[in-house]
Amino acid sequence: MNELDFESLSFADAPKMVSATFPGPKAQEALALSARTESMARGGGRMPVVMDRAMGVTFQDPDGNTFIDLSAGVGVSSVGRCHPKVLEAIRQQSEVLMHAMEVNSSKRTELAAKISEIMPEGLRGDCITFFTQSGSDALEAAVKFAKRVTGRHQIIAFHGGYHGVWNASNALTTGTAYRKGYGPFMGGVIHAPYPYAYRFPFDTTHKSAEQIAGEYVDYLLNTPYTAADDVAAVIVEPVQGEGGYVPPSPEFLQLLRKACDKSGALLIVDEVQCGAGRTGKMWAVEHSGVKPDMLTFGKGMGGDVPMAGLVMRSDLAAKIPDGSAPNTFAANSLSAAVSLTNISLLQDPKLDLINRAHQLGQEAQAYIRGFNNPYIGEVRGRGLMIGIELVEDQATKAPLTGEKLGKLMGHVLSHGVLMVPCGRYTNVMRVMPSLTIPRKLLFKALDVFGDGLRSL
Repeated sequence: MNELDFESLSFADAPKMVSATFPGPKAQEALALSARTESMARGGGRMPVVMDRAMGVTFQDPDGNTFIDLSAGVGVSSVGRCHPKVLEAIRQQSEVLMHAMEVNSSKRTELAAKISEIMPEGLRGDCITFFTQSGSDALEAAVKFAKRVTGRHQIIAFHGGYHGVWNASNALTTGTAYRKGYGPFMGGVIHAPYPYAYRFPFDTTHKSAEQIAGEYVDYLLNTPYTAADDVAAVIVEPVQGEGGYVPPSPEFLQLLRKACDKSGALLIVDEVQCGAGRTGKMWAVEHSGVKPDMLTFGKGMGGDVPMAGLVMRSDLAAKIPDGSAPNTFAANSLSAAVSLTNISLLQDPKLDLINRAHQLGQEAQAYIRGFNNPYIGEVRGRGLMIGIELVEDQATKAPLTGEKLGKLMGHVLSHGVLMVPCGRYTNVMRVMPSLTIPRKLLFKALDVFGDGLRSL
């Protein structure tokens, strides 16, 4: 498949702004109605953009403005929105079976078998899938099942981690906006430093951030008097997402695996955002060669429809009592059909989307560094999961001010590009487009971002 084929999946004229103002009048009306009728507890409710139609890596608002989307729905649209093969799968499956409650259905079983085939080593071919509707649900299940199979109650998670916003999952998540005023959460959670080398709190003169963070978890798990004496699992993002798009070296996960093996704790990798080919491998944990005991997935596995779940070793799943965790809508047959289609596209050797993500990601990182902009503190990432940390001063690493971030966001949006910030100070701009993004549109969008930085 050549670049023209990828371009044909999106609106050809993106980015293109046609309204005299931004947001345009129709979008302003839609935003006002949303503010009156929908909860703004959702993440992007106040963002001044309205999606009306979408195609590939582009979308249009009600006024006809066309945008390039560098967010992929926060990592959801791995193969782009409204892919022709996905639409055909929806059409075919919708005529046969959609909701199947929790009895056996052929599409859900087919998907479970396929997931077993594509899992990383340690789970591949010897695992069981528990389907859910969202990543938060998958993490809730992971905590519940880890406690059951180990007979322990404590969980180790990491500073900067995002694992969901319900009860157990929110207890693991560290973002202030998700926690403040909502507690108390599930007890027994211990948070440890994540190897965020750019802002690591400890001296790394003699040891890397990965060594220090990994050895600290080993200390917690395997040393007396740390109060971590009943740990069921360590839950970790192989590439941290909302915490700032932080890709640790393989050594970190390798140290966690060794520490868990010594203590008897499970190692659970949260691949809801970083999985499904985004980092240049099907699963981000594969960069480390580590064998997880459980893996959560979501987002890119479903794409245009909700799909998430927990995959666990078969011997662990055998310890979960039948009927102890019902979930009415999980793995709806329509969602299963779409997920199977997404997987087939990710694995298609002609498209080569996963290797392409690796190559295109390297090109994009080099291109962004080439801006030589004083507000860029660090560019990091794996594949098409790139974080651009913006600072006031490269020496002090003081985060970019909210005022300047707002101006930058206004610039990129008003010029037809959607980017979503993240990070502990909301100063990391994400480049995480669909894996089908044409080079032409990717670099057009990055140029808009670069112009925005220069305008600050």
